[in-house]
Amino acid sequence: MSQQMQYQPTPQGPAGAHSHQAARNGLGVAALVLGIIGALSGIPMILFWLAGPLGLLALIFGIVGMGRVKKGQATNKGVALTGTILGALSLILAVVGVIVTVMAVNKAVDEVNEEFDKQSGSSSNIKDLGPGESAKYNNGLQVTVSKPTPFTVDPNTLISGHTEGNKSYKVTVTLKNTGDKAATNPLMSTDAEADGKKTEEVADDKHGILHHDWEKTLDPNESDSVEMVFDAPPTAKELSIKITPDILLDPANWKLTL
Repeated sequence: MSQQMQYQPTPQGPAGAHSHQAARNGLGVAALVLGIIGALSGIPMILFWLAGPLGLLALIFGIVGMGRVKKGQATNKGVALTGTILGALSLILAVVGVIVTVMAVNKAVDEVNEEFDKQSGSSSNIKDLGPGESAKYNNGLQVTVSKPTPFTVDPNTLISGHTEGNKSYKVTVTLKNTGDKAATNPLMSTDAEADGKKTEEVADDKHGILHHDWEKTLDPNESDSVEMVFDAPPTAKELSIKITPDILLDPANWKLTL
């Protein structure tokens, strides 16, 4: 009986065993693209908010891509390296853009404040002025407070502000426009203290800001005055009057000996 030879097929390895694994070049390419866009965005400096995040992503992707190259998982070393460099450059440009923008904004704010001060700020020391001295403002307004004189309150015309047993003192407050432009709707508010304690303005039918019809417009070299009366304890030695001629102006303070 003839024997039939049985042949076993030679085992074969898995298909493509000798083929290379596909290169993972995506992160390197992404790093390059983001780095280019980030660097271009950083050049105008004002786009630092875009250059920064793009540069950070490009730097991260580039570093990871370089790591893949070292492991043999990617083949685009030059692309990943370029993306990494451009990412770092984008971050530098973003930082420079932030610094330049902050400096520009601060300069603009300073210029605005300087212009505002020219228009409304004080041009002289307006603290602790004496009787007859004037607070001068850059917009041309000038405030003067006279020496206080004793004042006898008429109970028939008294409205408020006077306490029985206290003494009252009258001062004249003058508001003058020394500028070359008309001052529209000048306002005035006051706050007074006698020997460091708040004191009241005496109101009657003739004295005080509330009963004075201020000029709606002060033309150049025009002035307006009001007589004000303040209540003070009989032992008070000093009357301090703080006057704000306009809501946009700094207050001025007068120290007046009684």
